Amino acid sequence: MKEIVIKRSVWFAVILMMMHGCVTTGSYYVLSTVPSPAATYMQNKKTIGIEKISVPKYLFKREIAIAKSNSEVVFLNDGTWAEDMNEGLTHRLIGFIQKKFHQPQVYAYPWGVDTQPNIKVRVQITRYIAQGNFVYLDANWHIEDLQTHKSDAQLFSVSVPTKHDTKNIVDAMDKAFGKLEEDIAKGIHRF
Repeated sequence: MKEIVIKRSVWFAVILMMMHGCVTTGSYYVLSTVPSPAATYMQNKKTIGIEKISVPKYLFKREIAIAKSNSEVVFLNDGTWAEDMNEGLTHRLIGFIQKKFHQPQVYAYPWGVDTQPNIKVRVQITRYIAQGNFVYLDANWHIEDLQTHKSDAQLFSVSVPTKHDTKNIVDAMDKAFGKLEEDIAKGIHRF
């Protein structure tokens, strides 16, 4: 009987260690801290709606992905995303546009406000990953004035140098997304 209790205790300890090893990672990262824009625009109080940003499937996992080649993606085990990337990036873009235009009326789509937005923004990220010594961000964005039906669509591509450790990769991803935010803001400003 004593042997059974010892075996159960050992198995319980092994299971706890395995679970602890599976759950614990290095650090948790976010990209949703809204930066303060260097320059701002004065918007004419149009309501802006931001659709949820579309991201590649490899960003749906919580592990940080890097590309070993053009066709091989691996996940780092020393860092984890602390939020869903599509939601975090959407909220960050909303916060950035609010600051950039001194405009509190920027909402996530579908918006639950009484009035429809004047301007709708849609962003699709097609590549957002570190490969070699760079982080690459490729996207397209579409802005439409819902009253005049005027629209603008642009392709966006940037590469930001990085080192190979997780913290530097995340910092480079942050800088790359900041460049996309500025590009989208310029597009909104043209309306």
